[in-house]
Order: sequence, then structure tokens, then C-alpha cells
Amino acid sequence: MKRYGLIGHPLKHSQSRFYFNERFEYEGLDCLYQHFDIKTVEEVFDVIAHYPDLCGFNVTIPYKESIIPLLDEIDPVAKEVGAVNVVKITDGILKGYNTDVVGFEALLERAIKGRDTSRALILGTGGAAKAVQYVLRQKGIPYSTVSRSSERGDYTYDTLTDEVLRQHPIIINTTPLGMFPQTDNFPDLHYQGLTRQHTLIDLIYNPKETSFMLLGHTWCGKVYNGMQMFEEQAKKTWEIFQS
Repeated sequence: MKRYGLIGHPLKHSQSRFYFNERFEYEGLDCLYQHFDIKTVEEVFDVIAHYPDLCGFNVTIPYKESIIPLLDEIDPVAKEVGAVNVVKITDGILKGYNTDVVGFEALLERAIKGRDTSRALILGTGGAAKAVQYVLRQKGIPYSTVSRSSERGDYTYDTLTDEVLRQHPIIINTTPLGMFPQTDNFPDLHYQGLTRQHTLIDLIYNPKETSFMLLGHTWCGKVYNGMQMFEEQAKKTWEIFQS
């Protein structure tokens, strides 16, 4: 049997286990996918030692960046992004990849079709945000970032005036705010400052409609969740595991 998995903390929101195990059953593959909720990224070595049949794993919050120094090799795209969400294990060698790029590109192309793409506002500055930044650069879409810390972002949430929102018709939530089970949370924006020209994208897929999206429905033109991104990156992940 070949074993695969997901490392991160917490993992209550993730549907990766169900997605992959259903695929394995459908294709008649002798494989298993499980979740490894670890409190520190270094614990991944305990997981690898305990499961010698582990062939690869996905990486989610909060380890997409901190996993990099622990790897033996890194794919050029993941290196440029500065974040890893897939690790393949071959003869004890750990190689990192980033499939969030593929997933977000597919979601973005759908979301911005016929929409104003003059500038994007990225909420969050973590590993997922770095994949979003990479794709926007590839598409030639200028962007600004928002963080709770003025040292990490171009803006903090308390500096997001209505004028700033108007200047950024695409707003992308890369934070875990609103993710299951804390579904009542949402990024601190002045949602009344949004217009019908705005497109809101939430990378969260569980729940399917976040509080961020619900507020967006009220004030802006289009809203999208992260399910397409999840599915596309999962397909690419499986290609890497099989290569």
C-alpha cells in the first residue's frame, strides 16, 4: 500500500482526506490518504519515521513556508513563490512543490472574465498569499497586500479606506478567517465601500459560502469560493505523486 497525507494545524476544515480516498476507491488503487495534525513543523519527521510507506504529503496552514528549510530539494516554481504545499518522498529525499499556483490560476481566470482587473488587494501575507502574488505577477495584474502588521503588508486593516477599496476592484482573501469551524469570522473591511465593479475571491472552500462572501453578495458584483482552486491543485498534486 502507498500512503499519502496532509500536515498542518488545525485540520478540521480540510476535505483532502475525503477527496483522495474517494478517488483511490473509485480507481481501485491500493492507497490511503490521512491527516497528520502536528503542533510544530519539525514533527513531520516523526510522521515519516512512523509511516515508512509514506510517499508524499500536502502542506497547509501554518507550515507552507516553514517546511522549506526541512526539504532536500525544491521545484523552481515553489522556490520562486516561497511556499510549498506538496512534498514528494523518493528514496528518503523530500522534494517540495507548489500546486496552489495551478489551482489559483484556474480560479482567477474564471473569476475575472469580463471584469475590471486594474489592481488586486490581497488579504493576508502567508503561504497561500505568496502563491496568489506569483499568479498575479504572471498575469500582469498589480496588487497590494494587507496584513495585521504594518511591517508585512502595504496596508493594515485599519488603513483600508473606501478610496483604497475602490482602487482595488479584485479583493482576494487568503487568510483563514471564516474557515470551518469558526465560520462567523471575516476580514475587517468596510464592506459598504464595495461596488458592483468589485470581484471578491475567498480561497476558503469550507464552508462553501463564507461570511466574507455573504457580505460581498450584499455590496459587490461577483463572489467566488476556493473550491475550484482546491480541486485543481489536488489534481496537480496527484500528478506529482504519480510521476
